[in-house]
Amino acid sequence: MSAVIDLEAEYNNRAKVPESSALIAGWAQDAKAYRDSGVPMRVIPYGSGARNTIDYFPVGDAGPVVVFIHGGYWQALDSSFFSHLARGLNSRGISVAIPSYDLCPNVSVGDIIAQMRAATSELAKLGRRLVVSGHSAGGHLAACMLATDWRALDPALPQDLIVGAYAISGLFDLAPLVPTSINNALHLSDTSAREVSPLFWPAPSRGCLDAVVGGDEGVEYLRQSQSIVDAWGARIPARFEALSGANHFTAVAPLADPQSAMVLRLKALATL
Repeated sequence: MSAVIDLEAEYNNRAKVPESSALIAGWAQDAKAYRDSGVPMRVIPYGSGARNTIDYFPVGDAGPVVVFIHGGYWQALDSSFFSHLARGLNSRGISVAIPSYDLCPNVSVGDIIAQMRAATSELAKLGRRLVVSGHSAGGHLAACMLATDWRALDPALPQDLIVGAYAISGLFDLAPLVPTSINNALHLSDTSAREVSPLFWPAPSRGCLDAVVGGDEGVEYLRQSQSIVDAWGARIPARFEALSGANHFTAVAPLADPQSAMVLRLKALATL
């Protein structure tokens, strides 16, 4: 008989990593320092709401753009915590776009997916190759963008609008969250959780997926990333990677380092 998994413990990342509050505070400080360093940045609106904005860190007027979608279980944080994660790719000549979005319980997870589609459609106006990355809930949203039928949304958009997704510590099956305290803000039912889970959507027919997870994360996060690779790997190139020594909060740190394997992989995806 298989052991019963304590879903509350598996998905409560802040409890699993006691120093998480200090790490998040450090993100905010490093992000502000990067913005204050004089790097080019402009804010692109994609909707009418105060949070419907994209922090855009351009490098030149041409070339690819890597989008980074932040995490926070769809109910916390915004783009201002993550500006520093543009450093690695900016240093490699790649522009980076970091959108914010409205949060649960004010909106639903489905609404947030729609907002990220709107943000991506806005970035399409730049006429540049797009790779979408994201962390945690942002990893879920990155996968959703890769699996979106863009022509069905807008016939003017290219079907291959997203050339690749790079999901860090992503969630692709939201059903395990339903019985946990995380769902207090999400208000997911078994049915609605499945509807917003890209694991159960038709696999994308173009592009590629990297599902990367901290090697020190729990078995559920490791399973989530492996499951989306298994599900989509028959249709598109898909790879799983566990980052040795990384937990849920430190898994994104390599994005700030121009020399990291993560930055080099994203540059390769963006310039294929």
